Amino acid sequence: MGIDIAPVGSAADRRAFVDLPWRLYAGDPNWVPPLKSEVHALISGAKTNPWFLHGRAAFFLARREGEVVGRISAQVCDLVQERRPGLGQWGLFECVDDPAVSAALIAAAEGWLLQQGMVRAQGPISISIWDEPGLLVQGFETPPTVMMGHHLPRYEAMVLASGYAGVKDLHCWDLRVDQPFPELINRIVAAGEKNKRIRIRELDMARYDEEAALLLDILNEAWGNNWGFVPLTPAEIAHVGKKLKPIAFPHLVRIAEYDGEPVAFMITLPNINELLRDLDGRLFPFGWAKLLWRLRKPQTQIMRVPLMGVRRKLQGSRTASLLAFMMIEFIRREAVVQNGAKYGEIGWILDDNGPMISIAEAINAKVCKTYRIYEKDIAPIAES
Repeated sequence: MGIDIAPVGSAADRRAFVDLPWRLYAGDPNWVPPLKSEVHALISGAKTNPWFLHGRAAFFLARREGEVVGRISAQVCDLVQERRPGLGQWGLFECVDDPAVSAALIAAAEGWLLQQGMVRAQGPISISIWDEPGLLVQGFETPPTVMMGHHLPRYEAMVLASGYAGVKDLHCWDLRVDQPFPELINRIVAAGEKNKRIRIRELDMARYDEEAALLLDILNEAWGNNWGFVPLTPAEIAHVGKKLKPIAFPHLVRIAEYDGEPVAFMITLPNINELLRDLDGRLFPFGWAKLLWRLRKPQTQIMRVPLMGVRRKLQGSRTASLLAFMMIEFIRREAVVQNGAKYGEIGWILDDNGPMISIAEAINAKVCKTYRIYEKDIAPIAES
């Protein structure tokens, strides 16, 4: 039976693209249905996703005898080109259990990237490093936390069969937060609380836009030398701030000031995946009301730390570690009391980020999930 690969064009195609995972993951108890409105916004252009102001993408569906059996995106980001010219990316990969379908989908993405002048392909990136990067290769036995992906175990073999090799692992680390940290950490935090040069404050919701811009400015600087980093643009900063506002709670976001200067931050989010599972991806007709009610004072077993950063001038210093431990401990206390938290997840953390790995190990965190990013040459490299 033939496989037909065609670009997404019509509104019906977009619905089919968004809806496919509901069929593929029907038997997976650990899959959390995403909000369909969020997925549509991700792929529908600059009006709903400012990434398209500096990137271009194509979306493909695989059909066999008229039935949708797979999907994939292919994208080129101008900011990626500034750092790695010729590197294109693909993502949003979903596929039935058929190697022929996966091979055809990945080939279609590579073909489009070649047309855009790319010489190397990287994936899965869905569709930015700031969205859901990497393929889950370890940790299938538990549901993903908020803003993290979940994939079928067969996908890794499909990617490898298309000639890709892993280039970077992103780890998530989990830990108990309803128990005190080791005594050494408690002593470090106590010493920091006595240091008059240090102030750890909550997010000021009355100045939310200003605060969000501050946090993301620190983030752009702090992560600037990390593998795969691309800066968030002003439009993306405003967009991310707006998206996070409904789930940003002052006691779960801390800003560290040193000699009066904001130099570090930590954002913790309630694992709203625990609150979304029964909505089946739909906010209408009653999903909005349910979600808004649950977000008034969310009670979730898990808290996730998706973003944490310190100004570059302090990176690698004892002060940076001190500030990190203080923010983690202050938020831990509040999350347990106010949100009923029992577990925390830190991540993702790059596999070569030594300072963050040291902090995670110091508070007895363990790797719970691994997401892998792959690359492949898709065109001959011109000889100089």
